[in-house]
Amino acid sequence: MPSNGQVRAQVLVVDDEHDHAEAMAEALRKPGHVCTIVHSLAAAKDELVHGHFDVIVTDLVMESEVAGLEVLAFARAQQPHAETIMITAHGDIPTAKKALQGGAYDFIEKPIDLVVLRNVVYHAAEAVMLRGQNEALKGQVDSAYGFEGILGESLAMRQVITMVRQLAPSTLPVLVTGESGTGKELVARAIHTLSKRASRRYVTFNAAGQAESLLEDQLFGHVRGAFTGADKDREGVFEYSDRGTVFLDEIGDMPLTMQPKLLRVLETGDIVRLGANEPKRIDVRLVSATNRDLKKMASDGQFREDLYFRLKGAEIHIPPLRDRREDIPLLVNHAIGKYSAELNRTRPTITQPALMRLVAYDWPGNVREVFQLIHRMVVMTAADAIDVRDIPDEIRALDDASEGPAQTRAGLAGVGLDKLEKEAIRQTLAMTAGNRELTAQMLGIGERTLYRKLKEYGLR
Repeated sequence: MPSNGQVRAQVLVVDDEHDHAEAMAEALRKPGHVCTIVHSLAAAKDELVHGHFDVIVTDLVMESEVAGLEVLAFARAQQPHAETIMITAHGDIPTAKKALQGGAYDFIEKPIDLVVLRNVVYHAAEAVMLRGQNEALKGQVDSAYGFEGILGESLAMRQVITMVRQLAPSTLPVLVTGESGTGKELVARAIHTLSKRASRRYVTFNAAGQAESLLEDQLFGHVRGAFTGADKDREGVFEYSDRGTVFLDEIGDMPLTMQPKLLRVLETGDIVRLGANEPKRIDVRLVSATNRDLKKMASDGQFREDLYFRLKGAEIHIPPLRDRREDIPLLVNHAIGKYSAELNRTRPTITQPALMRLVAYDWPGNVREVFQLIHRMVVMTAADAIDVRDIPDEIRALDDASEGPAQTRAGLAGVGLDKLEKEAIRQTLAMTAGNRELTAQMLGIGERTLYRKLKEYGLR
């Protein structure tokens, strides 16, 4: 589909009334859309298998009362990038609303206003086009910086990325677990960006540290007069995010008394504003995150077990940085480039001893701590290279204490150089989880030299 400012889409028109289908197609061809017309569910399925479409316009009732819903479901399976618009009679509006929950872009009521039809198709096509442009741009960014901002070369992070790709197109609620600072929100945002909801709202909400009454108001909203000061209606997070994604961070800290209300939303898809009697149906993809052990909390009665299982439609666990040290050089170098560009200064290099110190550090604050530290070092270092002396004293002190310098010096006395070299290679291999390229880089030797020494010392 062209992106030259004029949105022209490939449109599939599905309607068993021939004249009606021709009228819609003719109206859509005038602004430049290319239309294919079919008159049955079977023909629509055949076109969706063999053709490529940006927008599908389908009548709801054809050979059956829900044929249009079958077209929608088949289109979502065959061409998930496309948007589907439902044509419906007045009496079928409840069914059309169900179609929206099933992923339809919109519905138009008969008799059709052709201007309205053109406008809805234009906006649907525009959403498809923008999503395609964003995916192309993200592909360029991914090739340079990682995947959706998630940086990592380790097997563990490749597994995380694979799960994100697999889960994003589904509607399953996802629970993201991991220590603070590991990048749980990046994973949540990636799930949204790669989903069919990417053009809709993505809202982050922290569930911790708030009074129950305020939390309920923020999540579900209120009607005018619900409480003192409620002088107008207000949408809550779920209603505001309808047809989008809500990321509930620190879900393990949500008060027990609020958990049944969240469970009701997950089970029924209904929310009730404070002060209202009538529920309102919403369609929200929920991604939640915690650094706590919800399973243990549930067994201890500190978290509702039924809510835990609802939240955990699928779980993505992000391991701490100390368990995937081979990712540290990538993170460090990316952060150096990022903050050097922000400061409009020449990018400094980092010496091998400094990099080894950073790889050896346990990073209790995980990825967030890496970026904070490198930002500080880039700002404070005027030299062309970041060296060990530029690493903050508190980190160097921790490393030195863990090494036990006096004991190390005494223990090294009289040890042959070949044994020292073998131990250095062995420990560096363990630190990098067997990454030979990184091991050679950290030791300051060539990969061919490393291979020779591995063979010489019988190391694997």
